[in-house]
Amino acid sequence: MSEIRLYVTVTEKVANDILELMTNFFGEEDYAIATTEVDEKNDVWEASIYLMAEEEAEVHERLREMLAEDFSSLEIEREVIPDIDWIAKSLEGLTPVRAGRFLVHGSHDRDKVQVNDLAIEIDAGQAFGTGHHGTTAGCLEMIADVTRAERPRNALDLGTGSGVLAIAVRRLLPIPVLATDIDPIAVRVAKENARRNGIATGIEFRVAPGFHSTAFGKYGPFDLIIANILARPLMKMAPQLVANLSSGGSVILSGILASQRWKVIAAYNGAGLKHVRTIWRNGWVTIHLRG
Repeated sequence: MSEIRLYVTVTEKVANDILELMTNFFGEEDYAIATTEVDEKNDVWEASIYLMAEEEAEVHERLREMLAEDFSSLEIEREVIPDIDWIAKSLEGLTPVRAGRFLVHGSHDRDKVQVNDLAIEIDAGQAFGTGHHGTTAGCLEMIADVTRAERPRNALDLGTGSGVLAIAVRRLLPIPVLATDIDPIAVRVAKENARRNGIATGIEFRVAPGFHSTAFGKYGPFDLIIANILARPLMKMAPQLVANLSSGGSVILSGILASQRWKVIAAYNGAGLKHVRTIWRNGWVTIHLRG
């Protein structure tokens, strides 16, 4: 069944106002909501909600009611998301990847697992994060080092994708983990991956854009926050991320090109964190900061 995106085209300020409205209006329902910059020069943004085709009539009407008071002039547009698994196509045939003690492998490579490996089985699917990208591998290595040194009591995997990083934390420590993603398909896939890796409890998966969910207040603040996203959104969300961090807690950031690292570090220094260490992999960096 096709996925639908309903959206309005606005300025950045209005997009943020509508995002806040949608967060409150749709509450804990299983919809992904987001804002996206379309044209930086002309300040063109889109505020969107993602849903299945069978829900379109109901959600469209609720969205229209939500906008009626302050944004009645806005036109609700729609986009049909193509039902093609491009990620699976692009990741077919990947070989196992080692990152410290972790071995991330597909189901066809179970025979490659050695006695002392911390094995995580992730097949190519509808969510990013198989360990092959330098950012994921760097996060896995950093997670092992930080959890061994600090023994956090809880953790947040922000932008969980395939769930590989949340699974890695649970492989190392029996602590509660909140794993969130803007994409409901990614959240479903991450849940399936956790079950495939023998993790039935301990990871709470939620659909949430940024920090717009009541789950963060319910399960936080967090001793360890992992965010493998991209440099620009990481810099923008620095104050919110640090606000959800326990005193003295650690942050692991990735999705950052080596040339972008100083800007990201500066943003988090400004939010009160100190740089501890950087891992370099294939032109990408993973950064550890502490409160």
